[in-house]
Amino acid sequence: MSYFRVNEKCNGCLACVQNCPADALDSTDVGDHRTLRHNMARCARCGNCWRVCPEDAIEFQHLLENKWDEIASLTLALCSVCGEILYTTRFGETVSVKLDRTIKPLCPRHRESVASLARAHFFPGGKRPKEVQR
Repeated sequence: MSYFRVNEKCNGCLACVQNCPADALDSTDVGDHRTLRHNMARCARCGNCWRVCPEDAIEFQHLLENKWDEIASLTLALCSVCGEILYTTRFGETVSVKLDRTIKPLCPRHRESVASLARAHFFPGGKRPKEVQR
């Protein structure tokens, strides 16, 4: 979504371009066509373009709105036992690639219970051999 908007009243007079103190507005003429451009990174949001426009073509209020733009929508990975939100599936894929193994989606509580079961299986009686003890 572009916060800088120009409505159908714009006649291309270039008052906004000529009076922008941040050089955030630009125009190019190619053949029989004029294109006006706005660079949000340069824009100081001073409103000068809006004030000098003789046609009231600049809709500056959109620059002042305190709204959030949705920039990405990602699927969440949930704990396979309790359904707790863990991370995004794309993050899980990235970690799996970097670790060169598939990671199981488990929350800390259930990851610990799986580890406890594995320890009980591999170390009956709860005792680890001395070389494995921490």
